[in-house]
Amino acid sequence: MEHDWRNSTVIYQIYPRSFSDSNGDGIGDIRGIIENLDYLQDLGVETLWISPMYPSPQRDFGYDISDFRGIDPTFGTMDDFGTLASEVHRRNMKLLLDMVLNHTSDSHPWFKESRSSKDNPKRDWYVWRGGAKRPNNWQSMVHGSGWHFDNRTESWYWASFLPFQPDLNWRNPEVHAYMTDTLRFWLDRGADGFRLDIFDAVLEDASLRNNPFAFKIIPDLSRGYGMFQKTVYNRHIPENFALAQEIRKIAEPRKKLLIGEVFGTSDILRAYCGTSKPDGLNLVFQFQCLTSPVTSSSYRKLIQEAEAWFPPPFTPTWVFGNHDRRRSIEQCRGRRDPEKLRTLFRLTVRGVPCIYYGEEIGMGQQNIPIHTSQDAVAQLLMKRYPSFAVSLIDRLMHGAVNRDSCRTPMQWNSSSNAGFCSSDAEPWLPVPDSPEETTVEAQQQDPDSLLNCHRALLQLRNRLSPLKHGTLTLLDTPDPVLGYIREKDGQTAAMLLNFSDAPSRVSLDQYSIPKKLVYSTAGKRNSPEDEITLAPWEGTVFFS
Repeated sequence: MEHDWRNSTVIYQIYPRSFSDSNGDGIGDIRGIIENLDYLQDLGVETLWISPMYPSPQRDFGYDISDFRGIDPTFGTMDDFGTLASEVHRRNMKLLLDMVLNHTSDSHPWFKESRSSKDNPKRDWYVWRGGAKRPNNWQSMVHGSGWHFDNRTESWYWASFLPFQPDLNWRNPEVHAYMTDTLRFWLDRGADGFRLDIFDAVLEDASLRNNPFAFKIIPDLSRGYGMFQKTVYNRHIPENFALAQEIRKIAEPRKKLLIGEVFGTSDILRAYCGTSKPDGLNLVFQFQCLTSPVTSSSYRKLIQEAEAWFPPPFTPTWVFGNHDRRRSIEQCRGRRDPEKLRTLFRLTVRGVPCIYYGEEIGMGQQNIPIHTSQDAVAQLLMKRYPSFAVSLIDRLMHGAVNRDSCRTPMQWNSSSNAGFCSSDAEPWLPVPDSPEETTVEAQQQDPDSLLNCHRALLQLRNRLSPLKHGTLTLLDTPDPVLGYIREKDGQTAAMLLNFSDAPSRVSLDQYSIPKKLVYSTAGKRNSPEDEITLAPWEGTVFFS
């Protein structure tokens, strides 16, 4: 297990609309990804996760699917996808597709049939209930009730997320068979696995029991709470854990990777991967880093929790941002040195690091006014609340409402439209008003850039076996220094990180730190003898 690629890979998420536009329509596409594969290979990432490219009305920009077995013309063709898979594999990289098992678009032919009449053969492909009142008190993950009344048949359909994304009824054997066969369909065409969208909500309680009351005003998905209720009957029900084991049996013979978007406490996350043995999903996203204070004590706790709940042969994940949350560097208030330190942390602790496109150059959150947002979540809330209230909710939810702000075009160079698309095209979202140095072109020329920090650490991770496959031991270094050691086959890598605006002195002998310094986020420096004075926000790697 420890040398299984799925336990040690580095995942790079591409939001295809925003990565690279090859045909001048202002929207990124598959050919744009292919044209930049050499950049990704040189960066050192190993696995590409690409957000949905299936046919879709694009109301939720691909997560509202109208055909699970095709490619939306916005992004290209099936032949383009085949070329992408071949080119990724030619570079010895892997390709993950984003798979939405929970719901479809309301424009999917299945749902159009399902809502046409109560006796249509596709009626039971979705979760319907009749009656004058909502069937129960379940809430959507976005806002308000997840039950929506359809006048055509005077019935309610269930949607875990947005109203135009009705949930599939996985208790119907035909739905179950089609969706699991869809996984095989894409594996046969070159996919190396899947990122599974809101996997904890795929099935819900068959009896539609009401969720129990809870004294919670602000929903907290990570702890299983909606507004004034605990979500015990529409998330994390036993059948979802069983589905994880079933899908694992599809992927395991081919050594394919399954990583789930699951919101919950560590015990729940672990259960999706397996209890006594890893027989469920290979990985689940652990989102604690998205909101943890950037301090040595909080990051020490992150390691302790990851090691407690995901000891070998289980594997933790390290996520600083994605297409639904505020960009990573905002946690560091736009400062590069703390972000370099966190980069070193993410790439040297035990587990699978996940990098969201543009994090490697420090792309920040673009200030897109809430009333101009194209995001369906923001548009939904804007219909119900004034804009200032929606902006406040967005801040409280760490950017999860106006998601346009973290999805802006990749900044390749200083030319018009940042090299994302041609100068005469209008990008689908505005190019960020960032300094010129926040581009790939500028940072490639700067040895001290955040981009070259990522590249150097990824190369180091591939070169030093302990960083990729080793055990992890925390050191009892005093705050603000975080220290840990990775060991493998008689080799040792030791990390010291100073989470402070002031220098910090550490005795190497006291903590049995090897004397050979192989990397510092502060730049070139000689190996120390007995002790080291870490610069503010400096992270270091020692090796023997």
